[in-house]
Amino acid sequence: MKITNAWICQIKEKKIIPVFGDLSITDGKITGINPTDFESFIHNPAPKKDSTFDAGGRVLTTPLVNFHEHFYSRLAKGFNISGPMDSFLNILKSLWWKLDLTLTQEMICASVLMGAMESIRNGVTYVFDHHASPAFTKGSLSLIADTLQEFGLRGVLCFEISDRNGPQMAGAGVEENRDFLKHCNDDIKALLGLHASFTLSDESLQKAATLRDEFDLGIHVHICEGFEDRQISESDFNEAPLKRLLKHGLVNPKSILSHGIHLQKEELEQMAEIGCAMALNPDSNMNNAVGLPDFTKLPLNLPLLCGTDGMHANPAKTLKQLFLLFRHQGGSFDDAFNWIQKVYFDQLSFVSQYFHDFPALNIGDRADMILWDYVPPTPFSIENFWGHYIYGIVERQVHSVVQNGKWLMRDFQLQNIDESIFIKDIFTEGKKLFDKMSKL
Repeated sequence: MKITNAWICQIKEKKIIPVFGDLSITDGKITGINPTDFESFIHNPAPKKDSTFDAGGRVLTTPLVNFHEHFYSRLAKGFNISGPMDSFLNILKSLWWKLDLTLTQEMICASVLMGAMESIRNGVTYVFDHHASPAFTKGSLSLIADTLQEFGLRGVLCFEISDRNGPQMAGAGVEENRDFLKHCNDDIKALLGLHASFTLSDESLQKAATLRDEFDLGIHVHICEGFEDRQISESDFNEAPLKRLLKHGLVNPKSILSHGIHLQKEELEQMAEIGCAMALNPDSNMNNAVGLPDFTKLPLNLPLLCGTDGMHANPAKTLKQLFLLFRHQGGSFDDAFNWIQKVYFDQLSFVSQYFHDFPALNIGDRADMILWDYVPPTPFSIENFWGHYIYGIVERQVHSVVQNGKWLMRDFQLQNIDESIFIKDIFTEGKKLFDKMSKL
């Protein structure tokens, strides 16, 4: 395969270096990059050869990673919710904790189908999913893994352990995390899933800690998303959420702690010292009215990641939102651009812990890449890449996606996928969920 006339955004030493030219792919690897002249192409476009894919001057980058996804939430559209929605805890009780208990095997399949297609369309080919389906626990993670692999995606999966439905379902969650480890391979990895401190007993945390130690796992957990996590943890267990996790030895550099809105300065510094990452989900936070971190005051040595919390499949939108919120909170343009670069490269460092072959678009790298529907309207270089990225690239659609040297999407069309069949399956299960939720 050969992609011609593309701005190839190579990553070298925490710099993005756009090189215009042609890229060759053989057996899933980048085998050649031939620089050409962009202005010559613009003024005299070369005719497209049958054996090549002409990118037409568009921008080619590494694929996106969603570090906090909830595929199980995908069908939650247009529901009439009964019950109060006037606080974060009531949103959980009236919507999400009803929904996850209602999910069947078929509904989960439909949810992942929808999530996988949306991910590809948004240039996401690596997903860290945080799953919950307490009434269908056993085998749920392998079900998700099979669908991701069918679509050519890579994933890091876990099942959310929680005591909110009683100790039996909590124990089943522990066992699902354990059982799933035998399904891991080059494309599918595992984390240890936990809901949030306020729904976890000390007994469940200890069981999780035993599993974490036995298999050297990182955890994927909600922490201080709403003030309720801290309030209930302190009243029921006499300790703040982070302290409980640390007491059980659950936090390490391979861990994702999501949200972190109501963490205190000393706690953020503790996390930075440990080296665990915090996944930021500003769209979800604003939707749930739980507040936002002060991004301008987060420790610079705390690894930060972009998630979507299941609201959408577009972590590039999250990154742009973070840039604007940093500015909104009073950060200067220089500081905002420096901070966004930090987040971007934090993400590359973190995903490489799970996938050592995550590409940088250099010769010899695995051929995973996305082509944005963006042709730079002004000169494009290492010096102004981030101005193009924030104000241009991420505002455009993803045009095409290549994963392991194969097209997942080409010219906006998903490849080797009969969408009409999948859409029918998704609606069939979505209607069942809609009808069940309407009666709860």
